[in-house]
Amino acid sequence: MNLSSTNTKKLISEVEDALASGGVEKAKEICRNSRGPVASIYYQGLDRFDEGLDVVEKSVTSYGSVQTGLLEKGLTWISLFITIAPMIGFMGTVLGMIMAFDNIQAVGDISATAVAGGMKFALITTVAGLTVAIILQLFYNYILSKIDTIVINMEDSSVTLMDILLRHSLKNK
Repeated sequence: MNLSSTNTKKLISEVEDALASGGVEKAKEICRNSRGPVASIYYQGLDRFDEGLDVVEKSVTSYGSVQTGLLEKGLTWISLFITIAPMIGFMGTVLGMIMAFDNIQAVGDISATAVAGGMKFALITTVAGLTVAIILQLFYNYILSKIDTIVINMEDSSVTLMDILLRHSLKNK
């Protein structure tokens, strides 16, 4: 999916030109043959142009929400693993401490050798859980910032579509 602002500007220009030269059907064809959420939103708005600008605006807004939901649909899983990874690491910490105390009980004396294995296990699982959570958090924030950029582009483009359609409808009265 190519979502750059250059491609969005090109789409807007093509839709505006198509409306001027061939009407709504030609503009819809351009949107149908273009990829990305902005083209989908434009198509939904153009498809309801005959019903009036109020209907177009509601359609564009509703379909923009659908597109936003589609962009965000996998983020809940990343968020879940960000939350669970440290818990699993801390569970390993508790298990490592249990192992250390079991060794102390079995030996009957507190010594570094008796607790080292359990402490090592506890520390490794803690580091592993935190490492996974940190990496996923960075990945999550990166994706979220990309989605925010796309959503802002969609909103800005939707306003532009409404302006284009208003000019088109005023010109054709």
